[in-house]
Amino acid sequence: MFVEDHDDLRISTTEILKNFFETVDNAINGEEAISKYREFYEKNGKYYDIIISDIQMPKLNGVELTRNLYNINPNQIVVILSAYDDSRYLLPLINLGIERFVKKPIDYQDLLSVLLNAAKKINQSTDNLIPKNTQEIDLDRNFKFNRGDNTLYNGKEFIYMTKYEIIFLNLLTKEVGKIYSNEEIAQYYKLKGESLDSANIRKLVSKLRKKLPQNTIESIYGIGYRVVPFLD
Repeated sequence: MFVEDHDDLRISTTEILKNFFETVDNAINGEEAISKYREFYEKNGKYYDIIISDIQMPKLNGVELTRNLYNINPNQIVVILSAYDDSRYLLPLINLGIERFVKKPIDYQDLLSVLLNAAKKINQSTDNLIPKNTQEIDLDRNFKFNRGDNTLYNGKEFIYMTKYEIIFLNLLTKEVGKIYSNEEIAQYYKLKGESLDSANIRKLVSKLRKKLPQNTIESIYGIGYRVVPFLD
């Protein structure tokens, strides 16, 4: 279901999504979305696979909508459309555990890429999902990071990491896919007896990316960083 109060955008995006999904419904605001969400379940015996929603809407905004959806179905996948001036809403949405943000105006290639990854996640059985507390994390088919002994391997090749890189990767793999804010990262280093400010976080990420598979670490503009789940 696509939730957007701007008529032209809602109609045009719904038509685009119909090229990729069997069923695409839309709603003009969060209040209507909740009503249609319940109706869909009553009719089909299941919830929508994916909800795509704007943040700023009348009656019930994207944050309130997401909170209501998770109260009904804690496993619901939610993708949020975020304009530049929506930054004050992003942290509450991160804490709620949304799937991804997509910037507005919408880059449809970006949106479809996000939806493809969400679809892969849905199609995986629960047993194949990455456990949150697993010691060994698959970053791709060859790269593995062991959180127990903080070692990184590409196949049988050991990849050297600095102390600061190890701390960073250890934090982001505590819960793969979760976005960690710059404040959370700085606090984690403080707990480890180290210091790291925002400027040095960017430098650290730049160096660490050179040692990892492409696109392993994703930066969310103005928010923080996450490790992208590897879906085999």
